[in-house]
Amino acid sequence: MVVYRSAIFTPLADPFPSTELEGTYRHLDDGYLVVDDRGSIAGVGPWDSLPDHHRDHPVVRLSPDRLISPGFVDAHLHGPQLEMIGSYGGHLLEWLNRYTFPTEMKFADPEYARNVSAGLFDELLRNGTLLTLVFSTSHTEATNVLFEEAERRGMRAIIGKAMMDRNAPAGLIESTEDSYRGTLELLKRWGHHEILRYAISPRFAPTATQKLLHLAGELRQEFPEAYVHTHVSENLSEVFWVKQLFPDAENYVDVYDQAGLLGERTILAHGVHLSDEELRTVAESKTRICHCPNSNLFLGSGLFPLKSVLRAGITVALGSDIGAGTTPSMLNAMADAYKVQQVQGISLSPFHLWYLATLGGARALSLGDTTGSIEEGKEADFIVLDLSATPLLRRRIASAGALEDMLAALIFIGDDRVVDRAFVRGREVYARG
Repeated sequence: MVVYRSAIFTPLADPFPSTELEGTYRHLDDGYLVVDDRGSIAGVGPWDSLPDHHRDHPVVRLSPDRLISPGFVDAHLHGPQLEMIGSYGGHLLEWLNRYTFPTEMKFADPEYARNVSAGLFDELLRNGTLLTLVFSTSHTEATNVLFEEAERRGMRAIIGKAMMDRNAPAGLIESTEDSYRGTLELLKRWGHHEILRYAISPRFAPTATQKLLHLAGELRQEFPEAYVHTHVSENLSEVFWVKQLFPDAENYVDVYDQAGLLGERTILAHGVHLSDEELRTVAESKTRICHCPNSNLFLGSGLFPLKSVLRAGITVALGSDIGAGTTPSMLNAMADAYKVQQVQGISLSPFHLWYLATLGGARALSLGDTTGSIEEGKEADFIVLDLSATPLLRRRIASAGALEDMLAALIFIGDDRVVDRAFVRGREVYARG
């Protein structure tokens, strides 16, 4: 057992359904966090109420300018695109052909894939992301490498090989049968790992034949513990293209519904241009949507209609969407989510934003009972934030009044330097410097 003494902040419940935020989070100016030998949280509360039976355990006292928070959850990114972050110009389909596909073809080389994969997970940990949902390329061995590098660092990840059998360069397209077999092989190898999970990952409808989508749906039925990860309605040109490619489908969401790919373990990235009918289908199937504000702004895809999505009863997470997203920082994702809603007349509080990037993301990934918040009985996945990481942040925090002002400062002017340490199941997986 180890006892940490520090300021602590954690979301506890979804703040969106109510105008009253009290009870949706917990903040302790001087708190304790007890981590047992199994890596679970054995207790949390005010320091002066530490139970007697924990007082003989070793105590790690953090400095007054530290804050313990749940680790961040990034619910959508492309691992192979790390090295093309910030590639200039073009909307989605043009950008895919100009930058993305040539970059992803390099993943045919396992050593190249290992170098990028190692850099990816190091960057995520450096930014406090402890759980992430990752697209690989269509290369089976490169996807295996992504799993190995996540496992080496002891972080939580849900990873899937991109399933693609049309409308992409020859170096990325597989036959329908090879795409199915490669996915099946990886599912059998990684589908029952202790903290890693597999995502059946048709890239998006335009790069998959109807046959491949239905084979993916069959895999979902055969492996109900697996996730499904794909894209939907990111860009208006993409939506129009899907109508041409799937004339028998009622809409974009229906393409996936007909293939048996919707459900509570399915995460659809973006959803910027969904119709009311599509929102109803997503909600009724308990499918989740990942909002990627940085990417949507960078590619000019549109403004995510959060209010309509939540009103439909859909669970929402946040994602960086590397590499159209220009940073792995979930602080930045929160800041951009705020801005996207602000221009639509909706002001999200720091409590709403922090929920989306932690407990909300974990719940969207069906892991809310395990991680995402600092509560007794959950696994000890947490980060230590440095409130004086930069001169500007130190100055801003010193002038902060209420808790929400401090959280806002972290969101809007914080970056990777804020993350001092990170723990997964009580084991330190990152330490700055």
